[in-house]
Amino acid sequence: MTSLAGRPWPELDGDPVLLVPTGSCEQHGPHLPLDTDTRIAAAVAEAAGDLVAPTIPYGSSGEHQDFPGTVSIGHDTLCALLVEYGRSACRWARRVLFVNGHGGNVAALSEAVRRLRYEGRDVAWFACTSPGGDAHAGHTETALMLAIAPETVWEERIAPGNTAPLGELMPRLRAGQLRTASPTGVLGDPTAATAAEGAELLGALIAALRTAMTQWSPNEHGRLP
Repeated sequence: MTSLAGRPWPELDGDPVLLVPTGSCEQHGPHLPLDTDTRIAAAVAEAAGDLVAPTIPYGSSGEHQDFPGTVSIGHDTLCALLVEYGRSACRWARRVLFVNGHGGNVAALSEAVRRLRYEGRDVAWFACTSPGGDAHAGHTETALMLAIAPETVWEERIAPGNTAPLGELMPRLRAGQLRTASPTGVLGDPTAATAAEGAELLGALIAALRTAMTQWSPNEHGRLP
């Protein structure tokens, strides 16, 4: 992996593929850091790509705004940022791939990437999601963070949150009322998460990203499968 930020410009000639991790600064329960999504996206991108940009550490996180520490730039601002980012980077990069770690960014990513592709730029996005994973700060994200950055996990604070199906919780989440659904901010049960499982989940995400980059078949929303 080559870090974009640490390279002089002559080494970036030759139409590279640029991976751009996108994350968030938002609550992840009492046991995970605010940059959980950002760390996961960066870890996946850095393991799978040859050229990785500095992570975009803020996203659309309005549903978490009732918790201290959350900083949301909202849908419109994030979408505009991604569009301008893609327009600029595509002047020298052959392809740009946003590697996303936060579900709240999906609408902005879809809108921005569709616009960029309409303008003729080869841009796509990839979601760092694990099949069967729980919603937020639960088993899946806790396992991943135990594998990626165990020193950031407050294991003594791990406790179950609201384990209702995500579909039942979505009306309150869309209304920005996550704290009414879970006073701790946890959606799921992180109590059984382990670093070993997190390493397996991380490996699967990295493998999926590498495959998606090789096949490069964005759907109608610009997402790589």
